[in-house]
Amino acid sequence: MPTDAEESSRSNRGPAAGPANRRALIAAAREVYSEDGLQAPFSAVAKRAGVGQGSLYRHFPDRTALAVAVFDENLGELEEATAPDGRTIDDLLDAVVAQAVVSTSFIELIAAHIHDPRVRVLGERYGALVNRLVVRERAAGHLGAHIDTADVMMATGMLATELARADPADRDEVARRARALFRAAFAPR
Repeated sequence: MPTDAEESSRSNRGPAAGPANRRALIAAAREVYSEDGLQAPFSAVAKRAGVGQGSLYRHFPDRTALAVAVFDENLGELEEATAPDGRTIDDLLDAVVAQAVVSTSFIELIAAHIHDPRVRVLGERYGALVNRLVVRERAAGHLGAHIDTADVMMATGMLATELARADPADRDEVARRARALFRAAFAPR
């Protein structure tokens, strides 16, 4: 016979549980897809989060919606990390590397749906973040006039894609080499 505590933990908390369920689903998705890739069943996310499939589909009707939610959080972290005045494109690259290592499956999914309006909004937000860094770095004399926002966005996209394709044991070396290439390419001439 279940105790009162067990019974109350199983009871349906209704709409009040929504935000917590959403956070749990996003965290579970990061884990499930990091471990098993995109071939992992969508239902595995609900199971790992400890919520029903109905809750999963209420929050995320498809894998793209879930990937957008993960990238929305990632983007929020990037915005926060690069906001202080002293932050540079190198700081952005470091943060992209850290995120790409745990979001490799989502990178593939987002890339496959680049024209989806939900994904496009994230791209616009990321472009604004990168543009702020480009303006800051150019004013500080750290970035050549030949480099613009689109170049840095392309570079970070290439870095994330290469990290997603690299064997996990090789990712640090891939990131190191990419940073060295970008530093040389971005330097004032």
